[in-house]
Amino acid sequence: MAAHNIFAAMLDRVRNASDALVAAGVLPAGIDLSRVTVEPPRDPTHGDMATNVAMVLAKEAGKKPRELAEAFAAKLNSDEWVAKIDIAGPGFINLTLKLSAWLGALRDAVQRGPDFGKTDLGRGLAVNVEYVSANPTGPMHVGHGRGAVFGDALANLLDAAGFKVTREYYINDAGAQVDVLARSVFLRYREALGQDIGAIPEGLYPGEYLKPVGRALVTEFGDSLTKKRENESLPIVQAETIRQMMATVRDDLAALNIVHEVFFSEQSLIRGNVDQVAATIEWLRARGHVYEGRLPPPKGALPDDWEDREQTLFRSTAFGDDIDRPLKKSDGAYTYFASDIAYHRSKLARGFHTLIDIWGADHGGYIKRMQAAVAALSDGKADLDVKLIQLVRLLRAGEPVKMSKRAGEFVTLREVVDEVGRDAVRFMMLFRKNDAPLDFDLAKVIEQSRDNPVFYVQYGHARAQSVFRNAQAAFADLPSGAKGLLGAANLELLSDPAELALLRQIALYPRIIEAAALAHEPHRIAFYLFDLASEFHALWTQGTASPHLRFIIQNDRELTLARLVLVQGVVTVLASGLAILGVEAPNEMR
Repeated sequence: MAAHNIFAAMLDRVRNASDALVAAGVLPAGIDLSRVTVEPPRDPTHGDMATNVAMVLAKEAGKKPRELAEAFAAKLNSDEWVAKIDIAGPGFINLTLKLSAWLGALRDAVQRGPDFGKTDLGRGLAVNVEYVSANPTGPMHVGHGRGAVFGDALANLLDAAGFKVTREYYINDAGAQVDVLARSVFLRYREALGQDIGAIPEGLYPGEYLKPVGRALVTEFGDSLTKKRENESLPIVQAETIRQMMATVRDDLAALNIVHEVFFSEQSLIRGNVDQVAATIEWLRARGHVYEGRLPPPKGALPDDWEDREQTLFRSTAFGDDIDRPLKKSDGAYTYFASDIAYHRSKLARGFHTLIDIWGADHGGYIKRMQAAVAALSDGKADLDVKLIQLVRLLRAGEPVKMSKRAGEFVTLREVVDEVGRDAVRFMMLFRKNDAPLDFDLAKVIEQSRDNPVFYVQYGHARAQSVFRNAQAAFADLPSGAKGLLGAANLELLSDPAELALLRQIALYPRIIEAAALAHEPHRIAFYLFDLASEFHALWTQGTASPHLRFIIQNDRELTLARLVLVQGVVTVLASGLAILGVEAPNEMR
């Protein structure tokens, strides 16, 4: 096991007990242990861990759950980690562990340092995480930023859990919105040449952010584009605009320390030697997944653009969708869905069978059809998990913030990062589940108080580092480095309930990483770090009122050494968790 996951280790011990019960004839040979778990109990007063082993094995064993629980309790009572066993209700087994078990996790944290919590759970499985993928039609807004931070933290989390992750951005550089963009920029190009363009026509992009693109076109092409026909000039404008807009996107993402390994162009699917969208449609047709047919009218009032016509349809209902989906429009152009199918086929061709897409909340109705497409493309062998990112409401001291000097109709992501800093943006975007709306208050995220989670967690790391500086001043002969402290310390001296609570919290970390990685939920790391910082700050506060609980005891070098190792465990885990979130772990805060 790559990390000292104390819960996984106890699960192994429960399985060993089941093997012993098989040997004793209490359980049948080959009994299925796949549903057996060891988890923290819902009520902390019930012990340190709880296992459902008797509940899930009783039926197959032909025994009452409580009777089987007693048999397991008899075996586990002799385990070197177990201090106490209680059987609750119909047969849950609650375990209280000896101090030595928790101290083992602390030793492992200090010895492993930055590798503590990392696991081989993923066994190098290739995972494609596609996130941001904003249309290159304007600067990124705060909602894009939430998806960007979520996707990046998820990729970091999967890395820590042993997966081989590729971070990908899909550039939507084809379709009607890109034509509108090119026409909008051509106006700004004419404006930069000194022409009077009047008011921006309805339907074009009015933002000030396109003015620099127009000026850049003048620098490169002079007035030559005005002398070309539209079908000659617009492709040039479009290509140059997309290049510049994507450069801005990369720059904005870099301000959040986000770097994608792959930028995949939608245009590349249709502008090459092979039309990949057409090839994908025919590939699906050959397997019976595409046909020519009519769709029933939608329920309720008919939308203005609905047509009763024969069209090319993907048989998505065969894979769990509600209705078959069109692949071509009435003018013969591909639907967005057709291009998206071809794009996901390219992911499969590149060797990915675990796909994670991060989408805006307004794409929720698109999930079933895309999962149906991936199932058809992979014969059910690939998995697509779509994570929806809910809206961000931007506030300042509780009041809505609506306008941007640069974009006009919304506040840009870069404006927010420049105002409050990368760490505040990243942490607070993750301190709420992705599918829940988020209020982001520009004033509160820079407060230095417990009410500001990013400050509270970072301050925990800085405060813990200050303990080492103060200890060095108090004891000039302290061993150097974390492992030096560990080798010199008698950890059995850690006995106060507040110290034990901190020990247990540190030991939770490997389990949190595994559970968060399996669920694709990086917010669990942010929540956990806040809880760990809270336990640490609570112990610090107790030391202020009760001097015998302070981390540094001037006349007790041995107890100080033990507590310094405990503090090192806090530092190790806070730094590791903040790194997964992409947030700095400062050594000092002023």
